[in-house]
Amino acid sequence: MTEIPGLAGLVAPLEAGQFFAEVLGERPRRFPGEKGRFASLLPWPELDRVLRQHRLEFPRLRLALDGEVVPAHTYTEMVSTRRNGLVPRVLPAPFAEHLRAGATLVLDSVNELVGEVGELASRLEHDLRERIQVNLYAGWGTTHGFDVHWDDHDAFIVQLSGRKRWRLHGITRRSPLQRDVELPERPEGEPYDDFLLEDGDVLYLPRGHWHDVSAVGEESLHLTIGFNAATGVDLVAWLADQLRSDELFRADLPRFAGPDARAERAEALRRRLAEVTAGDVVGRFLADRDAQAPAQTRIGLPWAATADLLPPDDDFEVRLLAPRAALVDDDGTVALVGAGKRLVFAEAARPVLAALLGCGPQPFKVLADAAPGVPPETVRALLRELVVQGLVARA
Repeated sequence: MTEIPGLAGLVAPLEAGQFFAEVLGERPRRFPGEKGRFASLLPWPELDRVLRQHRLEFPRLRLALDGEVVPAHTYTEMVSTRRNGLVPRVLPAPFAEHLRAGATLVLDSVNELVGEVGELASRLEHDLRERIQVNLYAGWGTTHGFDVHWDDHDAFIVQLSGRKRWRLHGITRRSPLQRDVELPERPEGEPYDDFLLEDGDVLYLPRGHWHDVSAVGEESLHLTIGFNAATGVDLVAWLADQLRSDELFRADLPRFAGPDARAERAEALRRRLAEVTAGDVVGRFLADRDAQAPAQTRIGLPWAATADLLPPDDDFEVRLLAPRAALVDDDGTVALVGAGKRLVFAEAARPVLAALLGCGPQPFKVLADAAPGVPPETVRALLRELVVQGLVARA
């Protein structure tokens, strides 16, 4: 079975707590690793299978060469289906010809297409408490797939196979945003770091750090694991949504009133803002952000489509579909909060729910043993309810 790393596996020998305290959002950091340690996440035959079996439209699947996107019509064609629709199909010969000429293959959201990469994304969402998207990059020649650029998200680069040359140019605007009042200026001069990312290595790159990447005349396959950390702008947007329940903020502003009336309204708004931002407003915002994060798509067929919802024997596994879900004490009961839902259970359910929060598949027998005083059929009933709510599926 493939061993899927979480955050600790990517940043070792650094402890996860040390990564959060010293590296996250601050500076790039390389984490050397043993050659081949990530090879089973997405081997070359698996990439061939994805290209063969999926309808991958531009720009999800694209080629880039010397900083420019290769026109999709030069390596794909639209073919008719039985229902008279048109779907894209990769043309093997011109596609491979572009790759031989030095083009970089880019495939977005590969975590939705490959089970092991999806599991990696799930574990990292659990650890980082942010939505994860994993893109794939494959290259062969010595050209630049993309010119010097910066990204509006943090990223882990996981080198699956081969090597890639990275050049880091620093930052010209701290903490830039996708929607910003100005863009970072292009850096001048030579890069401050120039290195090869080897098979088994990991690179962490915070947003806003200018960089360029190129192949070195040999095959290279890497994953870019992107995530957007919550910002103060996100908090203010969340506050604006929260304030829609307050009549004071829904009311029209006194545009045509005199200065005294406008000043009075401004003071009332300031007082109310001070009230709603008092205490740990950051903690409340982050907890709600986690609680509203969507569940992963996993159905659990065939059993989810039956009245029983789960297999009749005890030899099965289930998984929680909300990696950022949390347990909240609720006046003698326990609430599972996640995917926009709040489900309240008796206190006796806490050990079972806590075991589910561990991320990854959990055997039913382990869950039943987690609550010795609770009959297995009661544990099964709890899981059925979570299946109905879309929070649990058979693994």
